[in-house]
Amino acid sequence: MTRSPDITARPMDDDASPQLLWADDGSPRSGRFGDVYFSKDDGLAETRAVFLQGCGLPEAWAGRSAFTVAELGFGTGLNIVALLDLWRRARPEGGRLKVFSVEGFPLTREEAARALAAWPELAETAAAVLAVWPAGTPGFHRLDLPQWGATIDLAVGDARWALEQWSGPADAWFLDGFSPALNPGMWSPEILALVAARSGAGARLATFTVAGAVRRGLADHGFTVEKRPGHGRKRERLEARMAGPTSDPSPDLSSDPSLRHVAVVGAGIAGAAVTRALIAEGVRVTVIEAERAGAGASGFPASLVTPRLDAGDALIAGLHAQALERAGALYRALPGAVVAEGVLQLEQAPRDAARFDKIAAQTLWPEAVMQRLDAAACSARLGEPVTRGGLMMKTALTVRSDAILEPWLAGAERIEARAERLEATTEGWRVRGADDAVLVEADAVVVAAGWGSARLAPVAPLSPVAGQADWIEGATSPPAVAWGGYAAPTGRGMLYGATHERGIDAPEASDAASARNRATLAAALPERAAGVEQAPVRGRRVAVRATTPDRLPLCGELRPRLFVLTGLGSRGFCVAPLLGEYLAARLTGRPSPLPDEAARRLSPIR
Repeated sequence: MTRSPDITARPMDDDASPQLLWADDGSPRSGRFGDVYFSKDDGLAETRAVFLQGCGLPEAWAGRSAFTVAELGFGTGLNIVALLDLWRRARPEGGRLKVFSVEGFPLTREEAARALAAWPELAETAAAVLAVWPAGTPGFHRLDLPQWGATIDLAVGDARWALEQWSGPADAWFLDGFSPALNPGMWSPEILALVAARSGAGARLATFTVAGAVRRGLADHGFTVEKRPGHGRKRERLEARMAGPTSDPSPDLSSDPSLRHVAVVGAGIAGAAVTRALIAEGVRVTVIEAERAGAGASGFPASLVTPRLDAGDALIAGLHAQALERAGALYRALPGAVVAEGVLQLEQAPRDAARFDKIAAQTLWPEAVMQRLDAAACSARLGEPVTRGGLMMKTALTVRSDAILEPWLAGAERIEARAERLEATTEGWRVRGADDAVLVEADAVVVAAGWGSARLAPVAPLSPVAGQADWIEGATSPPAVAWGGYAAPTGRGMLYGATHERGIDAPEASDAASARNRATLAAALPERAAGVEQAPVRGRRVAVRATTPDRLPLCGELRPRLFVLTGLGSRGFCVAPLLGEYLAARLTGRPSPLPDEAARRLSPIR
């Protein structure tokens, strides 16, 4: 695992492959490192003896509301499948398991399935993990297993990079990279120092190796190290424990025992995403919204879920690739949320052709997810002639907000009122409404009110952009396409637009704006524009989006226990699900799904 993530171009060779080989007995071996993934004698028994028992599981998580296991060397997923199988049988009531694992050369789902098939007793657990198995692209991938209260964050890339980006801390460690002699980078002093830095007090650690350099490295960074009898042909293994007392088992919901109730201001996609993530962590949530869910910019008949396409900024490109993957997984789990798959981005300027070529070649996208199309292929996709090429984003989506917002807000307390101001208290925050009435008191507040966030929690620079979109019903729902304007299927017709009025924070729908939207549509897709005039039902709506100069969201802590999620612009349905989980992690003291370098770029304090 010595390869740093590289998203500039898809490698021509098999650079990211483990170069898998299969022995006669069906066990997998890495041709890259010349080592086995697990013991051919009994890999499952070895995993249970070396890692599960070596970390004192399940006793170590008894009585805990949350427990975090970190691993170096995800491999076939055997250790984590065995861990989940044990967690299913010995999970503390209401407990949540967090897993962080690192893999530099990931297996495909098919390769992992073949390897895990050796143990029929793990079949049900393995099937659940394989069902959410991610693409082996560089970066962080979040895998959900809500049926067992478990979440896996898999970092694909160099181990040092992954550990530097992870927030930690871990309660237990599985060190299961290939042997130090064959893969010394995984066991370097720098890696062991990062393991120690990401360990909680009293954290347990287990590994198969007893190499002297590993023993000394762990001891030098605060671990007490002991040799234990090995498994099978291995004479010895290691167990280690971080100095300091293990945290007392506690039902507290976070590292701060007073944080039990969070108020979320706003019930658009940002507020709903934060609410869903907090409720998933067991937090009591109160949502304050003046009107209904989606009353602002999140309430159009359809919304595009598309990433920001960046050919030059690797960090931001990676953030949006991660966000699109996470949003897609969550939306596909909601009945009726996804209207259509795939969005075609047409070239707007001559430079777009070269830019789209670079984006399609970025390794952060799974193979063929970003596909370059010429004008003929774009015409075939759209069903009418166009003169420009484009970029087909196969995993981009068109979604219905009403199938997302209410399900994600379910379980929260709701207050229908306008939040006028926030007031810090000795124990948290107070939200006041009309006539200075107290709407709610909470331990923390998340302001996710779009442009309204600027009034409640002044964040500079934040600007309003007003926009009107129009739609028709009673017509077919054509494929989604964007070109500066956009046209999206609603399931009952087509949404198109939108106007873009900077600095306007109180817009009104108008015939003039509708005419501009028809002209924008006609310039790109004249046949669709002609169909607008024939539609029996028409509608239009205005909304205000909050934007920042760099077009990046503002997400994080503004003041103690006051958080913001705003400035999402037109990417709200893409980035909000991931950023909501990031804020929930910050609020509850749980490991973050977002690499630290990305979180710093989004901080409201820049």
